[in-house]
Parts: sequence; C-alpha cells; structure tokens
Amino acid sequence: MKIVIPDDYQDAVSGLDCFRKLDGHNVTVYHDTVTDVDVLAQRFQDAEALVLIRERTAIGEALLAKLPKLKVIAQTGRGMPHIDLAACTRHGVLVTSGGGSSTATAELTWALVLAATRHIPQEVASMKAGQWQSRLGFGLYGRTLGIFGYGRIGSVVAGYGRAFGMKVVIWGREGSLTRAKADGYETAGNEAAFFEQCDIISLHIKMIKETRGIVTAADLARMKPTALLVNTSRADLIESGALVAALKAGRPGWAAVDVYESEPVVDHPLLHLDNVICTPHIGYVEKDSYELYFGTAFDHLLAYIDGHPEDVANPEVLSR
Repeated sequence: MKIVIPDDYQDAVSGLDCFRKLDGHNVTVYHDTVTDVDVLAQRFQDAEALVLIRERTAIGEALLAKLPKLKVIAQTGRGMPHIDLAACTRHGVLVTSGGGSSTATAELTWALVLAATRHIPQEVASMKAGQWQSRLGFGLYGRTLGIFGYGRIGSVVAGYGRAFGMKVVIWGREGSLTRAKADGYETAGNEAAFFEQCDIISLHIKMIKETRGIVTAADLARMKPTALLVNTSRADLIESGALVAALKAGRPGWAAVDVYESEPVVDHPLLHLDNVICTPHIGYVEKDSYELYFGTAFDHLLAYIDGHPEDVANPEVLSR
C-alpha cells in the first residue's frame, strides 16, 4: 500500500520501533507543514492511505476531491476537528481514530508549572548573560491549584498537585465535578469563585463547539495578579484575544502556553510578553507517546488491509 505521513517535524517517525510494522509498504514521509490544497493534493496524489500526526493537516472536501486513490486515513489520537468526516464518507474514505497518552501532556503541564513559578527560563537566560539570581519565584506547597476539566489528563495533573502539597479545586461540567468528588477532590462553588481563588489554573477541556471560548475575558480578569494560567489543551478554549489583553492588564500575572490558534507558529503576540512561557505544542511529543500513537495508527492500517477495520470513525462508509 502507498502510505503518506505528513508533518513529521522532527524526522522521528521512521526511527520509531513501531515503524517496522509498515515493512513491505511504500511509505513517504514529509517533514514540513503546508496548507495549500493544491500542494497537498500533489503530495498525496498517489496515496492510498494517510497517517495524520494529530491535527497538523486539515482534510476537507476541496482536498478529498483531488485524491481519487485515497482509501483510508489513520488518525493519531482521538480528536478530529481537522477532518471533515462527512466529506470523507462521501468520497468513500474510511477514517480510523487512535488512542493517546494521558501522562505525556500531564508531565509537560507540570514542567510548565514549575518553570513558570520558579522563573526557570528567565533565570537560565540571565545566568548565561552573566547575572546571578535576578528575581524571586514562589513555591507550590499550600497554594491552590485549579483544574478546569477533570478528565484523563486533568485527573493526572490534579494528582501531581496533591503530591506537591497543594489544595486542589476542580471546575468543569457536571461529569468533571462528579468524577472529582468521587476521587475526593474539592469542587468550586461556581465559576467566578474558581477563577478568583486559584493561584494556578490549568485547562484540560476537550475542544468542541460548545467549549470554544469557554474561558472569557471576564474569567481572566477575576484571577489574582500573582496567578498563573497554564494551557496545554487548546488555544480556542480561551476567548479570542482575551489572554494577551489580560496578561497586559496584569490579571493573571503569568501564563504558560503550549497551544496556539494556528500552528506551526512563526510569530504570535504571546511571544512578545515577558510574563509568558511558550512551548511549541510539545505536550504529546515524546518517544513513548509517539510509539503509542503511531503503533495504534499502523495497527489500524494493517487491520484495514486485512479486511477487518477497527475503531472506524465514519462507519457509514463501510456500507459503501
């Protein structure tokens, strides 16, 4: 089978242990991201299968119409806001959904918490410039950690906070609150109180139509001037432009961000603020996570080839 894998920024996929599952197949890997439909169509013109790295390349009607040979798309991860499933079904393209790791993004989240509260990037840069101890950080013990969205990742981060001696408070929809209470965590009385009381708030909300812009400018304005907002989930969970404006206004005082409205980022307003740590969407970018994501996607491809597709996101296509 002719398989194309786009967006492999680090040239990492061919070095994975699971890549050997594709032995015997014709695999082409691209290491950059392009958005032009005609360029993508040229790259994918002979592809019978695509393996997509998370949400880096959008698949829509205009592109699918130019790919008559395409039969199957194997998605790494569960989220598919970048794939027009209805269009895939119309074109007879089967889409499989993958699995994911809770720990990889949770670990990156906690690394950002520690880096931001102890000003690690700034202190490293300062020391390299010949200075010594340029500012005071603050500790985590006894402070309040707010988890907005108590799902697979949020629950892991909550456990980290508990291990560091923090008071952990949960906010979210009914399912999050119910799960948090069952696990022995305190829940906020209301959304306003949640944003007002927390020293650190970490977002772990699934990005769907109903959650777009769920964190508003008014929510951010309620945060303490010493508070930290961490977002390793999705940029569009925050009202457009609200975080930059809030950070300039001083509430919250700090942010640590791994996700952006459009990626990859060439420039972004957050990069120009001294009270922000920015990382290039690396929450899931580590070896074990990649082995899991791609191993599952490759297994789905092989199951499709064997005539027994698994984890099909658009089962309607099977009847066609």
